Amino acid sequence: MMYRVLFVCMGNICRSPTAEGVFRRIAGERAPDLPLEIASAGTHGYHVGEPPDPRAIAAAARRGIDLRGLRARQVDDADFGRFDLIVAMDRLNRETLRERMPAEYHERIRLFMEFAGRARDADVPDPYYGGPLGFEQVLDLAEEASAGLLDELLRESESRRRR
Repeated sequence: MMYRVLFVCMGNICRSPTAEGVFRRIAGERAPDLPLEIASAGTHGYHVGEPPDPRAIAAAARRGIDLRGLRARQVDDADFGRFDLIVAMDRLNRETLRERMPAEYHERIRLFMEFAGRARDADVPDPYYGGPLGFEQVLDLAEEASAGLLDELLRESESRRRR
C-alpha cells in the first residue's frame, strides 16, 4: 500500500522542501521498497513556481541532498483527501491547515517534530530571516524527525502486512 506524505510550511521554499528532500533520502536509504509518495507545499502562495531558497539548496547540498528540482506550490483542497499524512512544520501552519480542511481530515495532520520525540507542540523554526546556521538547524531537525517518521511508517507497513 502506498503511503502519501505531504510536508507543509508557509511558503514552501525553506522548511518543507528541506523536509521533503531529507525524508526522500532517508527513506531511499533505509526502506527503498516502501511505496511512498513524498511532496511538499505551502499554506500560502507567496513563492509558487519558485525553487527553494538558495540557502536551503546550498545547506542541503553540503549533506548530499539535491533540492534544485523542487518548485514551490500551495496546498490545494485535493491534497487533503490525497495524502495520508500532512506534516506541518509548525503550529501556525497546522492551524492554517485545520481551518482550510474539512474536519474529517484533521487526524491526518501532524507536527513534524512529533516524530523526533519532541514536545507535542515543538516547531521547526523558520530560517528565512536568519543566517546560514538556521538552515543547518532545519536540516538537523529534519534528519531527526524523518528517521522517526520512517520508523512509524515501517511499523504501520508491518502491521498492515500481518492483517
